[in-house]
Amino acid sequence: MELKRGMIQIFTGPGKGKTSAGIGSAVRAIGAGLRVAIVSFDKGGDHYSERKTLDRLAEHVDQFPTGLDRFNPETRTFRFGVEDQDVAEAARGLSIIRDLFERGEHDLVILDEINTTTHLGMVEAASVVELLSSKPRNMEIIMTGRNAPDAYKEIADLVSEIRDEKHYMKKGIGAREGFDY
Repeated sequence: MELKRGMIQIFTGPGKGKTSAGIGSAVRAIGAGLRVAIVSFDKGGDHYSERKTLDRLAEHVDQFPTGLDRFNPETRTFRFGVEDQDVAEAARGLSIIRDLFERGEHDLVILDEINTTTHLGMVEAASVVELLSSKPRNMEIIMTGRNAPDAYKEIADLVSEIRDEKHYMKKGIGAREGFDY
């Protein structure tokens, strides 16, 4: 199956489920015979459960994790703040995307946490918008993360805002393997 026109989709908002929506879309695309690439921004480390599953589908999906490890599995807490190496890793992620666009081997490219990475100042929205203008016409893009900039929303074909009505973390329950990472 070949896409005639790839759309740009955004999953954003303060609620849980943006990466899950992106990964779910990847699974659906794989089921339709499409080739998928996932560039994970600001998600260093090897404790993300979705990667373990996607490793089993390696003939259908290529994964490119970038970023420093922000998660401490022992305390189930995250490191906040931006260091120089975070910025360098984000730039590496953009370079990977540029290469994926040039190769044109994938039908769907997911830019996981690109919205948050932009909001935190690790990449500039204008640079990402310019990069997206060079995507192959038949390549679908999914952008995930909180705080999607207006510049991304303007070029998107779909924007879904995910919000919490209720969340167990507000009761003091930490991130849970298999559900939150």
